[in-house]
Amino acid sequence: MQTSELMDQITIAVKQGLLTEPAKVNIKHWLDTPYSDTDTQCIASHVADGLWTELDQAFWQVVPFGTAGRRGRMYPIGSAAINTRIIGETIQALATYVRKEQSNTTELRCAIAYDCRHRSLEFAKLAAEILVANGFSIYFLEEMRSTPELAATVRHYNCQVGLMITASHNPPSDNAVKVFWSNGGQLCAPHDSLITRAMEKVTQIHRGSFDQAVSDGKITSVHEVMDDLYQALVIKQAFDSPKDLNILFSPLHGVAESSVVPVLRRDGFKKVEVFAPHREPNGDFPNVPNNVANPENAVVFDAIIDQARVTGVELAMASDPDGDRIGVAAPLTLGSDTWDTLSGNQIGALIGDYVLKKRQALGTLTADHYVVKTVVTSDVLPAIAESYGVKAITNVLTGFKWISNAIDEHGEDHFVFGMEEAHGYLVGSYIRDKDASIAALLLAQQAAEAKQLGRTLHQELDALYERVGCYQERSFAQAMPGAKGMEDMATIMGNLRKQPPTTLGGMLVTAIEDYESGVCRSLTGAAESKIDCRAANMLVLPMEQAGYRVAIRPSGTEPKIKFYLFANKQVPAGGLEQVKADLQRFLGDVQQDLIKHVGLS
Repeated sequence: MQTSELMDQITIAVKQGLLTEPAKVNIKHWLDTPYSDTDTQCIASHVADGLWTELDQAFWQVVPFGTAGRRGRMYPIGSAAINTRIIGETIQALATYVRKEQSNTTELRCAIAYDCRHRSLEFAKLAAEILVANGFSIYFLEEMRSTPELAATVRHYNCQVGLMITASHNPPSDNAVKVFWSNGGQLCAPHDSLITRAMEKVTQIHRGSFDQAVSDGKITSVHEVMDDLYQALVIKQAFDSPKDLNILFSPLHGVAESSVVPVLRRDGFKKVEVFAPHREPNGDFPNVPNNVANPENAVVFDAIIDQARVTGVELAMASDPDGDRIGVAAPLTLGSDTWDTLSGNQIGALIGDYVLKKRQALGTLTADHYVVKTVVTSDVLPAIAESYGVKAITNVLTGFKWISNAIDEHGEDHFVFGMEEAHGYLVGSYIRDKDASIAALLLAQQAAEAKQLGRTLHQELDALYERVGCYQERSFAQAMPGAKGMEDMATIMGNLRKQPPTTLGGMLVTAIEDYESGVCRSLTGAAESKIDCRAANMLVLPMEQAGYRVAIRPSGTEPKIKFYLFANKQVPAGGLEQVKADLQRFLGDVQQDLIKHVGLS
């Protein structure tokens, strides 16, 4: 079928409401710039079979360069899907941009790694072939490895860029390419927008042979070298501690057995068991509830905790598939059968306090040192920092790349700790990305010290709340996939900007902070002020009591809108449990008010 005939049928489908206009535009672009006959044949097959819904889902948008590169559902064709063409265009545009941006550099280098997801190795090799054809030398982690090890590889080999093929905690249907810059952190502005422009101009993808490039020495396998170097870098950030602790770790069918477990054992923790049902790297995540390998979801720990109760385990941890985030569960008291998970904010509070306490005891902490958190992360970290006399940087957008950017802006010499509520943490400056390995190691060290005192991590957290105040948070999200979902999210954000709630949970909302316009508008007067932060599609609603607020934003990695709720209170003697209950009750009321105001089901 000729292209003109295809487009005639597609135009009719649009008129009949079977296909959206944006999909038609994107299909035409693909047909006008074919990189292979297979793409055209696949589109023609969809048209012939009347697969209009599938075509629309595949072409309704162009996969954006979001928080962590280009991520989405895999499908053989489509500008809105992850496939050979989308990965190819991304890498070709990256190569073109880096060659121009680094025009004075004699040797261009890129590090590449991949995880357990379907087609990850295929996409990693494709990326290497394109980059070699564009004059790059490749440092290839030949076996499945973690994102943090990729970031360390970028820095060790002085690469201009790095690529990680992973969709992190997304469902099995998804994959992505995460792009790293020379600092070992994910790509930030202005590089992301400039590469997006370069993608729009790609008309040809240059590609060589992987095997030939290996033979020619243009692709070097480095995983054995980097395993040792990376583990040493992580352990260098930790402290002396007891090692008597029974640990159960789950990689959730991902790659972190190659990163977290060796670090724990190399530091001296000998009682480290890998949870067998989650051990096999498998992109289907078959033994994880709902097949979603996300350590933020407490349900992934159900089976892990069941085993921990009967085997004498004292700390359970799980990482996401690419090994950069950590989840934790522990008994409420030593030897108890009652276990509970810790939220991302609670884990960060424990690690932050532990590191600052140890640094203070060693005499390596000064007033010039600082910690970093994102806007949607708990205010407990600034409170902890204040208690140790160090600074806190809090005006950082969501996404760990912005924490990395803050480290570069404020200097790595005085950086101590960075955290985001989505279970991402970094100590030290050996990379510029979150790392499950250092988080797991520091949690194990802290749990082992607590055990010597007859306590668990939950009791350590309670002691922290009694010292700096009880900080409670709650988050929820509404999935909104596809073109309709994008429209609904835009409507919600637009309506909130026009008419924010005046009260939440019975407390007055005092302002609306619009990070897109950079303006904070008072709801109790006429005053306006500027927001000291980069632009983003996010709203924050401060309330009349200091530290009480709500943040709302569309996700940068998944088709959903997210809501974050915050409250805190000082704790009277013996009153912690009551304060917790009161704050959670309030946050529950706020959540119900938000759902009603926004019109969610």
